[in-house]
Amino acid sequence: MSEWTSDCGHLADELQAVVGALVRQMRAASPDRELPLSQVSILKRLDREGSATVADLARADKIRHQSAATTVAALADRGLLRRTPDPADQRRKLLEITAAGRALLSERREAGSGRLATLIEGRLTATEQGRLADCLPLLYRLLE
Repeated sequence: MSEWTSDCGHLADELQAVVGALVRQMRAASPDRELPLSQVSILKRLDREGSATVADLARADKIRHQSAATTVAALADRGLLRRTPDPADQRRKLLEITAAGRALLSERREAGSGRLATLIEGRLTATEQGRLADCLPLLYRLLE
């Protein structure tokens, strides 16, 4: 039995620390670091899940409606999302990510993934890269 498997709490702490550090490194490689994480989160959600209302976004991100509305306004001002009337209820506005918003997310993903790929290739041996690849199914199972 590995030293890691004997203490799941310690393993969880270490995994959280290393994943957090990797995410921070990927964000630092991003071409548009001026974009606050709250804005990135909303763009990613709209990209993944499709159109939503401000209330939907606030609920999903567990933030106040007012905070979500402020974030949405900033994204709309930058042309990264647009408001369209809800066909089911003309009083409501649906938010959709624009082509510019998708392009920005794509640039961020590519920069972050590129940085991580460079680190994997430069710092890990071929055997270590294989071991890392073998761990991915386990990490995905944690998300189930």
